[in-house]
Amino acid sequence: MSAVNISAADIKKLREMTGAGMMDCKKALTEAEGDFDQAIEILRKKGQKVSAKRADNEAKEGVVIALVSDDKSRGVVVKLSSETDFVAKNEEFIEGTKAIAKAALAHFPDSLDALMDTKVEDGRTVKELYEDLLAKFTEKMELSYEHLEAPVVAPYIHMGYKAGVLVGLSEAGDAVYDAGRDVAMQVAAMRPIAVDKDQVDQAVIEKEIEIGKEQARQEGKPEQILEKIAQGKLGKFFKENTLLNQQFVKDNKQTVADYLKSVQNELTVTAFRHVELG
Repeated sequence: MSAVNISAADIKKLREMTGAGMMDCKKALTEAEGDFDQAIEILRKKGQKVSAKRADNEAKEGVVIALVSDDKSRGVVVKLSSETDFVAKNEEFIEGTKAIAKAALAHFPDSLDALMDTKVEDGRTVKELYEDLLAKFTEKMELSYEHLEAPVVAPYIHMGYKAGVLVGLSEAGDAVYDAGRDVAMQVAAMRPIAVDKDQVDQAVIEKEIEIGKEQARQEGKPEQILEKIAQGKLGKFFKENTLLNQQFVKDNKQTVADYLKSVQNELTVTAFRHVELG
C-alpha cells in the first residue's frame, strides 16, 4: 500500500490503538505500508529511541505499586518512573504500572529480566506494555522490581503512589499482618537501612566509626579514647537506622522489636523492601 492510500480513518485507528500522536501514526503507517502490526512495532521502537535520546534526563516522578498475594505469603513492589508529574498522574500510566505489578505477583519472577517476559492480563508481555507506554508518552522511563516471600508479607503504598514497602514477618496470622502494616508504614517514614545491626554493611560501619572518630578529634578529645567515643556514636547510629532498634513511630516509648514482641513473643521482621521515587 502506498502512502496516498493511508486514510485518516487508518491513522485515527492506530492512534486509538497506541495513544501515539497523529503525525507519528501517519509516519509509522507510511513506513509500514499500511500494515498495522508493523506500524505498532515501529512506534514501539520509536519509543525506545526517544527514551535513549533522553537518557541524561532524570526520571524522578512515576508510580510505585506494592501488592501481596491472597494468602499474604508473597509480595511485589513495582516502580515505573517518568520525567514529569503530568505523565505520572495519567490514568493509563497508573493502570499500566498496576498491570505490571499484577503480572509480577501472578508469576513471581526472580528478576526484572524475567518479569519483562511475563504476560499481563491483556496478553501483552510486560516488555511490550512498557514499550507501548514509551511510545505514547515519549519520556524517559525506568522500571524496577522487588519481591519478598515470608510467612506473612505486609504492604504499604505511600499517598500518591510515591513509595511502596513490603515487610516480611516470621509468623503468620491476622494480628501479625496488621502489625506488619504498621511496621511497613514505619519503614516508609523512617527509612531504615537494614533490619538489624548485624545486617548493616561492614563498609558503612567502618565509615561511621571514622566519622565518629573525626568528630571527637575535632572536639579536642584525647586520641586514646576516640575509638570508644566512635563506638558509642555507632550504637546511636544503629538505633536510628536499623528497623528493629528504631523507636516505634506509633509509640516512641518502645522499639519496633518490642512492639512486635507485644503482638507475639517470637515475632520479628525477616526482611523488608522499600522502593520510592526520586
